[in-house]
Amino acid sequence: MDTRSSTKSKKLTHEAFVVTGEGESAFWTKLGAAWPHDDGKGVNVELIALAVSAG
Repeated sequence: MDTRSSTKSKKLTHEAFVVTGEGESAFWTKLGAAWPHDDGKGVNVELIALAVSAG
């Protein structure tokens, strides 16, 4: 089963972001999204990027 096609047909419920900076100068970068399972017991998560912290 192709989870991408079944995932895309459902309503988006959550989005994942990484935020750099603070206040008015904060910059939000979208990392991905999540959709609920049909049984309501979890979510499918699709990440388009991962946050990496250098330090």
